[in-house]
Amino acid sequence: MTAGAALALASAAAYGVSDFAGGLLARRIDLRVVAVVGQFGGLVVALAAAPLFPGRWDGESMLWGALSGLGTAMGMLFLFRGLSRGAMSTVVPVSAVGGVALPVLAGVLWLGERPSVAAWVGVAVAVPALWLVSHGGDGAGGRAAGTGDALIAGAGIAVQYLALAQSDPVAGIWPVVAGRVAAVLILLPLLRGTGERPRPATVVWSLATGAAAAIALICYLLAGREQLVVIAVVLSSLYPVIPVVLGLVVLGEKLTRTRTMGLIAALLAVALLVFD
Repeated sequence: MTAGAALALASAAAYGVSDFAGGLLARRIDLRVVAVVGQFGGLVVALAAAPLFPGRWDGESMLWGALSGLGTAMGMLFLFRGLSRGAMSTVVPVSAVGGVALPVLAGVLWLGERPSVAAWVGVAVAVPALWLVSHGGDGAGGRAAGTGDALIAGAGIAVQYLALAQSDPVAGIWPVVAGRVAAVLILLPLLRGTGERPRPATVVWSLATGAAAAIALICYLLAGREQLVVIAVVLSSLYPVIPVVLGLVVLGEKLTRTRTMGLIAALLAVALLVFD
């Protein structure tokens, strides 16, 4: 396994844990609180990690990072809104499909990347795998709830991935910092009128979800510098497998035949992309 593939899979794991925890919180407290406080947690982690990676100020890269933060703000806001309304095993994978399909198309058409045949097969398997994972016998109402929010979140996630990948490696991971600052500035006004004072425990958990998401972005950024952006995006976008597995173990959800097929297909996609 290459370093880039390992980093991309680490990104998927961190994102999966972040979405699972954030989704649970969004059902208990105002989703805007979860989104805003989470971005503060991400900013702290990004600032702490930035000096550990060689980099210097690069204005263009900072702008790409800020645009990535705009995508993050849109993605997280609508993702948490979808999670507060619909089934986690539906909303997260549906958002991931948009988050992976758009960057892959852009990588090929705009960036001129040319994945190998095995990688293309992996991409082709990954997208339906995410759809299969999202259908687990939750019922028609469960599948429909939150789908619109998930699609909008997917567009935001795609912007996040694509913009961050355009930053110059000389900037280190400072573009991730720029993205967290932009996300905080965009989301902060939403706290007006919430009228909610979250308990310290929920604040800590919200900070932790944002911290995990920031770690995921750092891993993704580093992965994209080791290999094709297309491959990094697809591997990172396999994060819905984590909420599904955690739902089985922690929430006691049932592993249906359809969801099992999706998990197997996701593992096949990982094998094709990792060992390409």
